[in-house]
Amino acid sequence: MTQDARLVVVSNRLPVVLHRGRDGWTVGPGAGGLVSALGPVLAHRGGLWIGWPGVAAEDAGELDRAVAETTGDYGLATVPLGRGEVDDFYYGFCNGVIWPLFHDLLGHCDFNPRFWRAYLEVNRRFARVARAHARPDDFLWVHDYQLIHVAECLRSEGDQRRVGFFLHIPFPPLDIFLNLPWRAAILRALLAYDLIGFQTGRDQRNFLDCLRRLLPDIELSRGGGLVTARLGGRDVRIGTFPIGIDYDAFHGEAASAAVAAREAALRERLGDVAVLIGVDRLDYTKGIPERLRAFQDALERHAELRERVILIQLLVPSREGVPEYQKLKTRVDRLVGAINGRFGTPSWVPVHYLYRAVSRTDLLALYRVARAALITPLKDGMNLVAKEYCASQRDGVLVLSEFAGAAAQLRGGALLVNPNDIEGVADAIRGAVHMPEDERRARMRRMRRRVRDEDIFWWVDRYLRAAADRELADLRGPAEYLPRVDYPPPATEPPSGPSEA
Repeated sequence: MTQDARLVVVSNRLPVVLHRGRDGWTVGPGAGGLVSALGPVLAHRGGLWIGWPGVAAEDAGELDRAVAETTGDYGLATVPLGRGEVDDFYYGFCNGVIWPLFHDLLGHCDFNPRFWRAYLEVNRRFARVARAHARPDDFLWVHDYQLIHVAECLRSEGDQRRVGFFLHIPFPPLDIFLNLPWRAAILRALLAYDLIGFQTGRDQRNFLDCLRRLLPDIELSRGGGLVTARLGGRDVRIGTFPIGIDYDAFHGEAASAAVAAREAALRERLGDVAVLIGVDRLDYTKGIPERLRAFQDALERHAELRERVILIQLLVPSREGVPEYQKLKTRVDRLVGAINGRFGTPSWVPVHYLYRAVSRTDLLALYRVARAALITPLKDGMNLVAKEYCASQRDGVLVLSEFAGAAAQLRGGALLVNPNDIEGVADAIRGAVHMPEDERRARMRRMRRRVRDEDIFWWVDRYLRAAADRELADLRGPAEYLPRVDYPPPATEPPSGPSEA
């Protein structure tokens, strides 16, 4: 990229929060890791963020003008979507096909051809907006599974500017990917980018395997921590770039007086118990029913945990109008009720269940008060909650799914579990509760160092270097993590005594 080139971020949603009042729309700054990481880069170089405002075009009114008039260090450009497009593109193809398929959950897929046509049309619209607003020397960075075809749409119009792509969710293995009716179109659309980034080595390996098996004419070569794919005279770089969090922000705020006061109030209210937490968006990939069953099993088989431990499960509402998510919510509600009805006493409620979003202060206080965090998705691109917990903690235990992308970086300190192994997760819960303080501190110190060194700004820098630099001999890819076949014995044996109900 030239010195004058801007960074243009293209993502499904704009980095702003919208509110509609009696006097029209108000636009405020958004939150989240991507906004905090890319905002300063855009502001420094001069740049633009392109995305859907989150409101159907029929309801938008004067929204475009409100967004255009928003003052900030970088520009915003909106992509309008009608209600039908939101249904068929976002709920249909993105969340009814790509999301479950890429998380290895074929049973949740609906391969409706109408969804595919809507997906292509919306991607073309994003590409048109990008062409209209971007300068020839700009670097376009397209984000996530909603917009796989943007680069191909640009190329079809003769646009040869540099375009990168980053996939925030997993990429499936060949046998799963083959079920996609539009598999060849998806692969070729990805190869229209100049740089493709994945979260983990496993995702990159799955993608390369699909290329080798489904596109026999492709040539692959390695160098500088990246793989280069050549097809039809084009070279595409492919790499692994695990996303991080703003460590300093989380660590600093977790040590603030406001969080300390909230933590103290929580400890006083909860009493002398070991607190476990789960923090999730309502989604079938997060393994929430399996986690609750594991907690139930821990109470069944390890009687010494009763009245000594509680689970605070924070569940943030998501896609509440989708029947599948309503069913999941009902299942979670029933499991919580069954556990509390079976084990609860007048002075002890095993599961404290919060179905709502909480403030940042309350979230950090929960992280601080928890003896252990149960982060056990069935599959996850990264899972930044695990990293937020480490950045906020001193001596907590991270019980982490080996199928979360974060497992590759945090395996040196986490208790890794198979979320489908109910008894294994239950035993890890017991091990976390009984783990000595010095071991807890040592494990957390290792994870915290990794989260600090490989934060969100490290991620942005590595990706943009891979996009811009010709020579990348020092850009090493992170080691791939594969789950162990022979599980080691528990790290800490709990005190002897009765453990059966």
